[in-house]
Amino acid sequence: EPIPWRAEACRRAGTVHLGGPIEHVAASERAAWEGRDPTRPFTLVGQATLFDPTRAPAGQHTAWAYCHVPHGSTADFTELVENRIERFAPGFRDVVLARHTLNTAQLEAYNPNLIGGDINGGAATLAQLFTRPVARLVPYSTPDPRVYICSASTPPTGGVHGMCGYYAAKAVLKSNKGDQP
Repeated sequence: EPIPWRAEACRRAGTVHLGGPIEHVAASERAAWEGRDPTRPFTLVGQATLFDPTRAPAGQHTAWAYCHVPHGSTADFTELVENRIERFAPGFRDVVLARHTLNTAQLEAYNPNLIGGDINGGAATLAQLFTRPVARLVPYSTPDPRVYICSASTPPTGGVHGMCGYYAAKAVLKSNKGDQP
């Protein structure tokens, strides 16, 4: 069954951000950025089966969750993340049939592009915002003029905004002066 959120709006949302008051969110993000484990992690939860029921057997649901942690941390945040969800969805643990967890080292081992286990391909520092994945005028181009990249490793970094692909497409069109590739 789906996550038993207290808030009706959360029961219908594809992604839920669990942070509490802004002071808690800021403290959690600051702790991770400063290399400390957050005690009340700002947690993101995705509920894809609400919109695509083919992602689970009939009548069941899948969900994913993560929180921001210090770069390269190998700590297991499963308990903290589940506690955060349980706070806003009492009975959550009762509906969990199975789980699969990865820490940052395991994420990087699974996909070397996730530097330090960062889902955005490395920290989005000010310098990185303009030099990802390499310092060049058109960061979406590669040495092969037929290949362009658009991922969390390109500006403006990851998210669900689609801007990496938008800017890569603009770069392709500009390089081809509107010609079909």
